[in-house]
Amino acid sequence: ITVNKYQSISTMSSTILVTLCLLLIISSVYSFSPIKHNRNVINSFSLRMSEPLLTIGTRGSPLALAQAYETKRLLGLKFPELSPEGAVVIQKIMTKGDSILNQALSEIGGKGLFTKELDNALLDNSVDICVHSMKDVPTWLPDGTILPCNLEREETNDVFICKKYNSVKQLPDGSVIGSASLRRQAQILAINPTLKVVNFRGNVQTRLKKLENGVVDATMLALAGLKRLNMNEVIETSQIIPWDEILPAVSQGAIGIQCRSNDERALKYLAGLNHVNTKIAVDCERAFLETLDGNCRTPIAGQAKIVDGKLHFSGLISKPDGTDMIRVTRVGEIIDAIQIGRDAGQEIKTIAGPKFIEYQEAFVVANAEA
Repeated sequence: ITVNKYQSISTMSSTILVTLCLLLIISSVYSFSPIKHNRNVINSFSLRMSEPLLTIGTRGSPLALAQAYETKRLLGLKFPELSPEGAVVIQKIMTKGDSILNQALSEIGGKGLFTKELDNALLDNSVDICVHSMKDVPTWLPDGTILPCNLEREETNDVFICKKYNSVKQLPDGSVIGSASLRRQAQILAINPTLKVVNFRGNVQTRLKKLENGVVDATMLALAGLKRLNMNEVIETSQIIPWDEILPAVSQGAIGIQCRSNDERALKYLAGLNHVNTKIAVDCERAFLETLDGNCRTPIAGQAKIVDGKLHFSGLISKPDGTDMIRVTRVGEIIDAIQIGRDAGQEIKTIAGPKFIEYQEAFVVANAEA
């Protein structure tokens, strides 16, 4: 019995040893098999594909996001490699201008408030491109960045929104209009000096809610923004203000896309999206603004458009109370767009003469008296 017992144990040990050897051989063969190698390649490829090809930086307001998603959609249509889900991602960035809503832009630093954080994200490679409302972009850009692309422009008019009256001219004396724009304020007061314009900031939805709650009697918003947010009901019940009544802001209604100057891949993508006629008009307007050294502390308006192969430009400057308004117009060749803008700005300086500095200082006086 004892012998049989030891024989049984020996047999079991031999079986276990053989089994372990076979497992070792199979494992060794599998580690060098083409199947596993291919699986590793596939997993590596999948990992790479999960990383976005392009990251879009944008402010986080509903309008800014709508513009960023439209950019993403257009990129996917134009470039097949950017159409799959995850190929292009959107990164929301909070700007100083978005976080301070209880002061007018003219009191806290002007247009760069909506772009500085986006510029920084671009320069530290956190994002590849930044989508802007062009009227928020200063006429200077940080070194190492470029703005080579404008999407096709929307209608640029302002919209007068009021529950009781159809236009600024119909408002009773002393009515209160909400607006953070000195440009709108000056032109409103030029129509009726008895009206009161109060600071009115926040996103489109916030401003409309304030109007609904009776905080103000009326407000103005850009038609382009309302369209991009599909607020057709608001547009249908409001007045679209003609240019000769209230001239829109420089670059209003235009979307601009910025990238690093040396990023050839981003430059290729943006070249495919650029709308040439919009870019020409915006460049003309920004040249006008730059010549006047304009910022949010000076009421300036300017619009260019191509009509029958010619570039038509209208611009103005005013004091915040609507007085001493100077208007200029120009018509010229499309190829001379930037020079047309500069010449229009220089004409205003010539007309104003030594008093031109008063337009830039008028905000400080008006603010002290408020």
